[in-house]
Amino acid sequence: MAYYNPEPKYEHGDQLKVGILLANLGTPDAPTGAALRPYLRQFLSDTRVVEIPRAIWWFILNCIILVIRPKKSAEKYAQVWLPEGSPLMVHAQKQTTLLRGFLGQKIKSPFAVELGMSYGNPSMQSAIDKLKAAHCDRILVLPLYPQYAASSTASALDAVWRVLLKVRNVPAIRTIRNYHDHPAYIAALAKSVQEHWRINHKPDFGAGEKLVMSFHGVPKAHLTSGDPYHCQCHKTGRLLAEALGVNKGEYVIAFQSRFGKQEWLKPYLASTLAELGKANTKRIDVICPGFSSDCLETLEEIAMEGKHIFQSNGGGEYSYIPALNENDAWIHAMTEIALENLQGWVSVEWDGNQASKDAEATRLRAQALQSLN
Repeated sequence: MAYYNPEPKYEHGDQLKVGILLANLGTPDAPTGAALRPYLRQFLSDTRVVEIPRAIWWFILNCIILVIRPKKSAEKYAQVWLPEGSPLMVHAQKQTTLLRGFLGQKIKSPFAVELGMSYGNPSMQSAIDKLKAAHCDRILVLPLYPQYAASSTASALDAVWRVLLKVRNVPAIRTIRNYHDHPAYIAALAKSVQEHWRINHKPDFGAGEKLVMSFHGVPKAHLTSGDPYHCQCHKTGRLLAEALGVNKGEYVIAFQSRFGKQEWLKPYLASTLAELGKANTKRIDVICPGFSSDCLETLEEIAMEGKHIFQSNGGGEYSYIPALNENDAWIHAMTEIALENLQGWVSVEWDGNQASKDAEATRLRAQALQSLN
């Protein structure tokens, strides 16, 4: 019985690289019930995501949720699915390609960038396999979650550790915990909002207007148990408002995607939108700062359902501000955040010719040692 997976082929003199692993939640392979079922089973079986006693949750998940929810979720995914595939996947793959190019302009030493998902494909296993096959002996894990939460960032790191448990030659690992208040991230958000306002010819804030910042919700019990997510969301919101010059009474922070009957972080977005509608708010702009890519939760829940809730309760104009996706400012921010955490691992002074000479010398020394044996 093999305890560890086979190592990729390596020869003395092969150039070692630094790997950057972009970690995201995941997405089903297709907008169908058949594709949703295994994805939801993997996602909702994670104890980081659902902290209900396993025996009780097994029954709820397998006998109720996986019977009812796949078809309903597939219908929602079908509304936002792109010709190239899932929106989250499409944007995340573009971010991976762009980050690879941006980093290539900043550093000369060899590196590789791969995308891995906590659930679904491309799996964390496949991403790490590619990085190891590229001879990456050091890997930086960059979760695409600006605010740390046990149910998102920690679950991504868990997925990485599970893969490494089966690796014989474990690479050095660095992880990024959060960047909710990083100046480059805040600047990217502010630029996105300002550009949206410019394109839509929005004047300065006036009476009856609100900027709504919606973050993904988590159960309140996570906060009381020590999860910093709630505080980090509020700090992001405050810094974004300051960068935009928006006063305290002109923006609202709310939490979306509540699931189940337990209390989650408040205020709930749906209730907030209904209240703003009933107050005859003439215009709201909604942004989801915690989402690096547009996905089901932003395109269907916010852009579609949110608009219906607000306007059916008497609200006026409703505008969804897209996620950062492939915005240049966001890719620049990702690059800056990565470089700060790659210090000592990458170099702008790397000499490819010298590296080739060193590699050849290593290969010859190895051959000499083999001949002695």
